[in-house]
Amino acid sequence: MSVVLVVEDNALVTDAMRVLLESCGHEVVSAETVEEAVTRVEEHDPALVLLDLSLPDGHGLDALERYVAPGRRQPITVALTGHDDPDLRERCLRAGCRDVLLKPVPARKLMAMVNDWVGEAIERRSE
Repeated sequence: MSVVLVVEDNALVTDAMRVLLESCGHEVVSAETVEEAVTRVEEHDPALVLLDLSLPDGHGLDALERYVAPGRRQPITVALTGHDDPDLRERCLRAGCRDVLLKPVPARKLMAMVNDWVGEAIERRSE
């Protein structure tokens, strides 16, 4: 079973994503802050991180910068934002995000993408 880390400070969004992801066979771990996100990556070695950019203790990219470390397996990270901003999108991609999704993301689209990313992460880890 693959681990997906959902970094989101809105409990309703986290709960909805948990139900959706678990229904497709993923184990879901959550974090509400930059600090918790860094800790959860270290504790759970997720295949995928769905990373909200607006967190109570900082910007989501602060977490990405801290959990990306040489010698450690890197999760695929996808930024989630409510702001349709090309400059922000470019900043996220330069920081190492695989993609940037504009919230709310339609459930079917999200699940198809999550399954692809998790499959890729598993394949990459088995090499």
